[in-house]
Amino acid sequence: MTRSCADAMESDHTRLVDTRKTTPGLRMMEKYAVRMGGGTNHRYNLADCVLIKDNHIKAAGGIISAVTRARAGIGHTVKIEVEVETLEQLTEALTAGADIIMLDNMDAPTMRKAVEMVDGRAITEASGNIGLNNIKETAATGVDVISMGALTHSAPALDISLKFD
Repeated sequence: MTRSCADAMESDHTRLVDTRKTTPGLRMMEKYAVRMGGGTNHRYNLADCVLIKDNHIKAAGGIISAVTRARAGIGHTVKIEVEVETLEQLTEALTAGADIIMLDNMDAPTMRKAVEMVDGRAITEASGNIGLNNIKETAATGVDVISMGALTHSAPALDISLKFD
């Protein structure tokens, strides 16, 4: 599945990554399969990066507050990623100094505008509702990364059997 998506992207700039969503007990194998298919692993566990999502933003009272509080509690080597759904939230994430900005469920024209707004100040990641049907268009927006949970949680299993004669 990863190889099909990587080939369909037709991009030398955009990286294809999985998510943390894996089958219990099979994480190592599924992450390995993504790497062998031409993708990269997003994060292996929760300690690899701070990911601030919509519920965290609400609980903290906004993106700036969430990023400020997260940064105060982590080491200097840990990056902070913020999930945004609008260009207004993107502006707030940039102001807060997010290292990575996940453009969640945005259409291609909005993502293109978001990449222009970021202008290299953070890593841009497209996520949500991306598949073989739109991965090339998504990569063409200029995002740095496309993350797809389907690379692990929806990849078809290999049908293996053993029969004796």
